[in-house]
This record gives sequence, structure tokens and C-alpha cells, in this order.
Amino acid sequence: MKMLLAMACALLLANAVLAKEAAPLAEDPVVEQRLIQISTELRCLVCQNESLAGSQAELAQDLRREVRDLIKQGNSDQQVKDFLVSRYGDFVLYRPQLKPSTWLLWGGPFVLLIVGLAVLVSYLRRRSRLIGETPLSEAEKQRAEVLLKGDQA
Repeated sequence: MKMLLAMACALLLANAVLAKEAAPLAEDPVVEQRLIQISTELRCLVCQNESLAGSQAELAQDLRREVRDLIKQGNSDQQVKDFLVSRYGDFVLYRPQLKPSTWLLWGGPFVLLIVGLAVLVSYLRRRSRLIGETPLSEAEKQRAEVLLKGDQA
């Protein structure tokens, strides 16, 4: 009985050992609201498919801290984004600006779609010409007639 009680206590204490420190509440709700809005428009550089606001990666936490500091310094949302773009490139933005260096990013999918449709149309036209142009040989015609007559009997 003492062994069971000791194991139960050990299990309960294990939870306390694994617990993490609670994140502090927002000092300034306005700053935190701006941080959330800005960080939803930024990409986590570790996760790459998750916003900075939703990522739990250590780098994301550091970037959120950096954004919070920039907001407290009085920078506008655009200035914060410009700072991160200058540091990490356009990849950090979910919606990069339309400029010559990002034209391929914005137009690439449409170009690929048009090229794919052109290849498909070309293939289908070539295929229909090949199917329509090949006449049956005499042996194939006779075989077809035999098969058709066999169905009628």
C-alpha cells in the first residue's frame, strides 16, 4: 500500500517538475493588439507555413519580442514590417509587395497555368488527329465484321 502511495506522489510531482513558467500578461493591451495584428501578417521563419502569431518556435518568440520592442519605440506597423524585411527579406511577409523582384512570385502560378493549358490543348489536338487519320486495315475490318455479326446471332 505504501508503494502505491509513493508512486502516486511521484506521478503528481512529475507534473510539477515538467511545468513551464506562465507567460506574463500583456503590460500594454494596445501594444499587444498591434503585435498580434502585425505578427499575423508575418511568416515564421522556422515553420514557414505558420504565422508569427501562431508559431511556438523559439525564433518566433524572439521575433515577437523584437516586434513588441519596435512598437514600444514608437515605430508604425509599416516601419516594423520594413525592418523585418530588411533583415530577413520578402520571405517574412505573407503578402510581399509587388515589385520587380517579386513578379515571378506573383505571376508564376498564372504563367504555369497558361503553359499547362497550352500543352494540354496541343496534346489533345495532336491526339485527335492521330485517332481520326489511322484507317483500319483489311484484316481489322474483317475482324470487326466477324465480331459485329457474332453479336447479332
